[in-house]
Amino acid sequence: MRRTVDGAQYMTLDSSIFDNLRSELRRGSLILAVLAQLRTEQYGYTLRKALADHGMEIEESTLYPLLRRLESQGLLRSEWREEDKRNKRFYVLSAAGQEVLEQLLTEWRNLDSSLSQIVGGKEHATR
Repeated sequence: MRRTVDGAQYMTLDSSIFDNLRSELRRGSLILAVLAQLRTEQYGYTLRKALADHGMEIEESTLYPLLRRLESQGLLRSEWREEDKRNKRFYVLSAAGQEVLEQLLTEWRNLDSSLSQIVGGKEHATR
C-alpha cells in the first residue's frame, strides 16, 4: 500500500504503525522548533504560523499544552498584553530556556551527524 504524507510517498503495511512512529519522531523535533522560534517573542497564533511556514505544522491542541509545559519547566516566560484590541499571551525563551536550547541544538547536531553516517554513508555526514 502506498500513501502520501506531506507530499512524500511512503510504502507501509500498517498505517497505524507508521503514524505512531512518525508522531514520535516529530514530537522531539517540535519541541526544538518551538524553543528555537521563541528566541523572538511571539504569541500562539504567530508561532503556529511561523512553524507551519517552515514545514512544521502543529495543532493548537498540541501547541498550547506544550507552551504551558515549557513555561512550567522555566524554559519560557509569558505575559498577557493587549494588541489589536485583543488580549494575547506572548511567549519568549527565558535565560534557562536559551541554555537548554543551545544544549539541545548541540545534541541534535550530534544525532544528525550520526544518523547521516548510519543512513546515508560517511559521504553524507559532511554536508
